[in-house]
Amino acid sequence: MSQRKRQPNNPKPKEWLADDLSLQYIADYKPFNFVDGEGIRCSIYVSGCNFHCPGCYNVASQNFHYGQPYSKDLEDQIIEDMKADYVQGLTLLGGEPFLNTQVCLQLCKRVRKEFGNNKDIWSWSGYRWEELMKESYDKLKLLSMIDILVDGRFMEDKKDLTLQFRGSSNQRIINVPKSLEQDKVVIWDKLVH
Repeated sequence: MSQRKRQPNNPKPKEWLADDLSLQYIADYKPFNFVDGEGIRCSIYVSGCNFHCPGCYNVASQNFHYGQPYSKDLEDQIIEDMKADYVQGLTLLGGEPFLNTQVCLQLCKRVRKEFGNNKDIWSWSGYRWEELMKESYDKLKLLSMIDILVDGRFMEDKKDLTLQFRGSSNQRIINVPKSLEQDKVVIWDKLVH
């Protein structure tokens, strides 16, 4: 008898709210890296994720208590690091950025205030685009502030290490401004594989 493999959790719309779940903790901050999106990036890993995807590469950050509280000092350091000409932008990862909207919105607003649209913002999320469209105001507000969304839960049976910026073939790299403008998913135009 074959055993059914455990799948990621699937929330109903507005079932998981950042106000109920987030402790506003940061699992890690990695400046000047080149794996979390296009170009050289400053990446902030928020703590807490309820998707619990089997095979998750960052299991520790699923815990909302993991890491350190977000601070003004960290935010100032991120902004300072992003001032370097060679830094293309900010990346939000986790954990789940859309369950940590308090931190992510504050940081994204500051990035837009300091750099306008001269630096881009990428985010990974276990939420699919279609799910985010039915979500809470704070999640939609965060979505409106980012440029590129890598959406969808990591699916171990669809794992493919050759994919560009994603771990499983169900995930998409989405151009957020164009998708919001056209009211449909528009895939990033630099997608190779």
